[in-house]
Amino acid sequence: MRAAGRGLTHGRAAWLMVAVTLMWATAGLVTRHLEHARSFEVTFWRSFFTLLALLVILPLWQGPAVFAKIRRGGRELWISGVCWSVMFTAFMVALTLTSVANVLVTMAVGPLLTALVARIFIGHKLPARTWFAIVVAGLGIGWMYGTQLGEGLLVGTLVALCVPIAAACNWTVVQHAHAKGHDIDLVPAVLIGAAISALVTLPLAWPFQANAHDLGLLAFLGLVQLAIPCVLSVICARVLKAPEVSLLALLEVIFGIALAWAGAGEEPPSSVLTGGALVIGALVFNELLGMRERRAPRAALSGAP
Repeated sequence: MRAAGRGLTHGRAAWLMVAVTLMWATAGLVTRHLEHARSFEVTFWRSFFTLLALLVILPLWQGPAVFAKIRRGGRELWISGVCWSVMFTAFMVALTLTSVANVLVTMAVGPLLTALVARIFIGHKLPARTWFAIVVAGLGIGWMYGTQLGEGLLVGTLVALCVPIAAACNWTVVQHAHAKGHDIDLVPAVLIGAAISALVTLPLAWPFQANAHDLGLLAFLGLVQLAIPCVLSVICARVLKAPEVSLLALLEVIFGIALAWAGAGEEPPSSVLTGGALVIGALVFNELLGMRERRAPRAALSGAP
């Protein structure tokens, strides 16, 4: 597994990233078929099984030295781990409080929120297209939130908002560390996040109510929905450019809503579809223009005499 990604072509990496988003998107559907496990217990078991899976996968992939790498990771690695733990916990709790569509659309603002946080805290300049995309996405989320007032779904959507906020903090810490010459290995950070999430939610999950059926589904979430696609996404990111990964990752929203609709009968309201269309449209617009801007100088150089 250590050589994974070396012989991966661009096309195969793109299709593998599509498969990753499909695995990520199963969370809502699987959660809707749980029989007894609820709220923090769902979060605990998913994080626990993710931790177990990564404890097996990481040594096979990166060798036993990965654990020494965690010990020497420094403050930034542990801050990243805390951010991952917030994402794990808030995501699963939100799924138990509101619809799958609400959670996924709210999470989709992560890239734009990350750009905004990076601008505020580490001075990254944002092009006009990104500011425009942030405004449009904000209108979409505002529309979605506004229509939920009084419907009992707003609390879950606000919990879901913790996911992109934590993600924005995480990527800002990673970028800041990289600027100082200290690269963070994100997969060990995920392992730390899973461990923290499991430890924090264990007292809140007690007494356990999950039956064997639920434990099987939660083990699936820990292994197939989170641990495996996490590793595969890192491999894909070695071949694909960051804008390509961002665009392909948006498929999780489409896949997730479609799976919950087809497999659990959870039809998203029109307000969520409208707000989601604004958010996704803003993200696609921003990334496509960014790719076009980056290609222009290369095209000019290649055509130079």
